Amino acid sequence: MKINASAALLTAAALPCTAVYAADCTKKGYGQGTAVDEMNRPVDAVQFNSRFGDLDAFALSDDDKRIIITFDQGYENGYTAKILDTLKEKDVHAIFFLTGPYAKTETALVKRMIDEGHILGNHGMTHASLPALSDEDAKNEIQSLHNYVMNNYGYQMQFFRCPCGEYSEHALGIAKDCGYTTLFWSSAYVDWKTDCQPDPAEGLKKLTDAAHGGEILLLHSVSATNAEILGELIDNFRAKGFTV
Repeated sequence: MKINASAALLTAAALPCTAVYAADCTKKGYGQGTAVDEMNRPVDAVQFNSRFGDLDAFALSDDDKRIIITFDQGYENGYTAKILDTLKEKDVHAIFFLTGPYAKTETALVKRMIDEGHILGNHGMTHASLPALSDEDAKNEIQSLHNYVMNNYGYQMQFFRCPCGEYSEHALGIAKDCGYTTLFWSSAYVDWKTDCQPDPAEGLKKLTDAAHGGEILLLHSVSATNAEILGELIDNFRAKGFTV
């Protein structure tokens, strides 16, 4: 699966959620783990792709020259504009996974994301854990946000990220039935605690050292550290020979 952060490639609308996918309903929490292979890719992410790729669910892309930067947008903390400024300066397109409240309240920022060529992803209307919902409610969690963004922004979302990183085989099947590709991540760190932010130098080193081809990097835009180090991090990725 090659995921190219270009809105021009994302023209297909999500399909109406109709099928009921019969599969394992056990709720699992995703994590990329610490063990890596010879390409510095987390072994757990590689195994996730192998196990769930047929459900259009991935933790890595198959482009070993590229790093894809993604942000989860649960609420606004005053840093997204600065992040967008940096992405524009560095000529980088990211994927922003929106929740329903963010899509409804941060109109100017969402429009800016679209106007500047970023990809909008679906992070659930209420950020509810999909495996905890009935099939009908899980479909509505995905499709209601899809429809809201389509109706209010004229944008057709195609990528889904499971709220809380919680999934089941059954839930991944529901997302696929809704026409979505589900993206997890192969690199992340504890950046979402606004009252306990990572040291910028340590965060930069951790993320740089973890770089690998096919990486899907999860960041949170509520992080002051991320807003501070993003430009240098992109430079470091490029210095390692990766396209961002």
